[in-house]
Amino acid sequence: MRNVKTSLLLLLLLIPALLMAASAKKKKGTERGMLEKMEAVPCGAKQKGLAGLGTLWGSVGITHVNSDEKLCPQYLLRSDEMDYQIRPKDLKHAKILPVGTEGEFKVKNNQMLLTMPEGGDRKTYAYQVVAMTPNNNNSDEGGAKSSSLRSDEH
Repeated sequence: MRNVKTSLLLLLLLIPALLMAASAKKKKGTERGMLEKMEAVPCGAKQKGLAGLGTLWGSVGITHVNSDEKLCPQYLLRSDEMDYQIRPKDLKHAKILPVGTEGEFKVKNNQMLLTMPEGGDRKTYAYQVVAMTPNNNNSDEGGAKSSSLRSDEH
């Protein structure tokens, strides 16, 4: 009877530990980052008119083409280790994200899956990673030290 009670107690203590370990593995893949800024950058041109017909129409003298530069939203997402420049993959239905809020993301190849928990809806949107740069927090301190050394030298 004592062995049954001991094994039952051990089992009850072991189950929550296993559940916590499993949830830690699930959340390990997601990172958190802050949306620092948004810019409208050129990402292509829309052309309307007879440009696709080429030299046939050009030789006749019909060369009118309306072209508008297309602008896409590009965001700077800053995490603890990296700075990401991202653009929405679906440009027709791009959601404008609130700058200054924190989001959760996963990066696979050149695609980022971003969820904004503070923005209200918890939908996941796909973004294209345009650039990744290391976030060097320690280099600011080194720069301040080197500038103070220069002022002592003068």
